[in-house]
Amino acid sequence: MIERIETGIAPSSAPINDAVRAGKHVWLVAIAEDPQTGAIVDGGIDAQTRRCLDNLELALKAAGGTLRNLVMVQIFLVDSADAPGMNAVYRDYITEQPFPVRATVVVKELLAKGLRIEITAMAVLD
Repeated sequence: MIERIETGIAPSSAPINDAVRAGKHVWLVAIAEDPQTGAIVDGGIDAQTRRCLDNLELALKAAGGTLRNLVMVQIFLVDSADAPGMNAVYRDYITEQPFPVRATVVVKELLAKGLRIEITAMAVLD
């Protein structure tokens, strides 16, 4: 059975969730949006990566986990030049082995205007 996780992050107008659970597995998505207003945060890749990871952390906490429960992360960037900045912030959040497996993909654009990064992830809860 699939369960919606109420993350406390501003809901999308599209038919999507920030997090769902099936058993011990949790699937998540995070963008650089203010969790109260849903507005895309100002700033460069550092600010947007930090907000994405903060939102991912909020969603995991709502599911009963932490970033340590991540097993897979997919990062979508609109500019490959943003990779060093994204990686620097990512290292501040993902600090202990075993690290989740990760793929980083450069895409032509993301749906929300001004969005430079989007993250999808999978976690396994204890």
